[in-house]
Amino acid sequence: MKNIIYLVFAMLFFASCEKPNKIAFVDNGTLINDYQEKKDVEAKFQLKEEAFRKRADSISQAFQAEAQKGQAEAQRLARSNRQKAEELMGGLQQKQQQLQQQMQMEQQILTQAFQTEIDSVIVNVKDFVKDYGKKNGYNYILGTSDAAATVMYGAEQSDLTQTILDALNTDYKK
Repeated sequence: MKNIIYLVFAMLFFASCEKPNKIAFVDNGTLINDYQEKKDVEAKFQLKEEAFRKRADSISQAFQAEAQKGQAEAQRLARSNRQKAEELMGGLQQKQQQLQQQMQMEQQILTQAFQTEIDSVIVNVKDFVKDYGKKNGYNYILGTSDAAATVMYGAEQSDLTQTILDALNTDYKK
């Protein structure tokens, strides 16, 4: 029985000699939103979005001009050949639907490509924080944001947000 008590005390002694856990936190929102790679991805897709909008507006204007001519022709034909007028209007409606579907599909492709790149940026940030934690002896680096406050309080010296953001941006510039 004495041996068991000594063993327990020895285990407690050795357990108390362990290094304390090194814990820090980062603000996920700041880290992601201020990361230069994310800003570059957003700028690239903003240019693509603007080009898409210009193209869509151009196609829309061209179709509107065609539709006006078609409607005028249909009205002229309606007096003499109602069936041809209806066919002409039906063709215009079908073309309008096809153009709308094409624009929606292109918009979805653009949105999916943007989301894929943003997801890649987030994975890069997570991997970087993980490596940073390992290299700098952290047991835990917690993430927090206004939307999901997992860290209710953290001492300012435990906030690695700016440190990691600076390191991330430096690494990205390489």
